[in-house]
Amino acid sequence: MALDPQLLEILACPDTHHAPLMYDAEAQTLTCTECGRIFEVRDDVPVLLLDEARGGPGQQS
Repeated sequence: MALDPQLLEILACPDTHHAPLMYDAEAQTLTCTECGRIFEVRDDVPVLLLDEARGGPGQQS
């Protein structure tokens, strides 16, 4: 099961810039279009916690 397209339209990075996220269905990840953080999708639920994101400002992916 994939993420609902309507949900994907409203999801945004939880950081202060609230940039849109790009969904990679194969990798089951959402990537911020501004800061580059990568958020996992677990059991079709996006995990939009900054502490659990990979990459982003000052971090290596």
